[in-house]
Amino acid sequence: MKRVVIPVSGGIDSTVILHWAASEQQEIHAVSFNYGQRHFDKEMSCASLSCKELAKSHKQIDLGFFKDIVDTSSLINHDIDVAKARDVVGDPQTVNYVPNRNMMMLSICTAYAESIEASVVYHGAALVDSQAGFWDGSKEFLTAINNVNKLNRRHRVEIAAPLIQKSKKEIIEMGGNVGVDYMNTWTCYEGKDHACGECTACSSRIQGFLDAKLIDPVPYAREI
Repeated sequence: MKRVVIPVSGGIDSTVILHWAASEQQEIHAVSFNYGQRHFDKEMSCASLSCKELAKSHKQIDLGFFKDIVDTSSLINHDIDVAKARDVVGDPQTVNYVPNRNMMMLSICTAYAESIEASVVYHGAALVDSQAGFWDGSKEFLTAINNVNKLNRRHRVEIAAPLIQKSKKEIIEMGGNVGVDYMNTWTCYEGKDHACGECTACSSRIQGFLDAKLIDPVPYAREI
């Protein structure tokens, strides 16, 4: 059985990968991170539900120090408003970007994979990440970090991104085929009781469901 490590945020992309890997009969070791993000509680509630059902193990790793060294992201710094989709058209890298987050998390996941002799870490990058200005969700980043991992002299772990060329519509449809309950996913950066429906993450999610001609079961603070 193929042993894999999956960073699971509780969002659509990582949840779809989790269910897909389970459908492929892979042995899943999930990892979730608290880096001080304002929507952590919402994310973790969803991640825990999915991982309890599908993963052999689920580690929750505290990266609380990160908010002490990074203060430029709206996800961590509550003095910065979360960017709304309508306000960032053409912005190459919005305030919702968290500096080097994926590099840090994937490095930790790779170390964990090496220690348990897993062969792959699944990175939840999707096509929309590159389009939104997240360089650490791009194909170029994936190639570069795998080139670094190839320097390992004994146990080389591949970082794979099965969704990296898929639209949100395609990902949502894929999730439907492997049994994802989208009520148990969280996307909004605000982290309030209801999704805001206006941030860049909500915008991408809403458009994906519209394109897939499906109803998003998650409640929103505004009429969609």
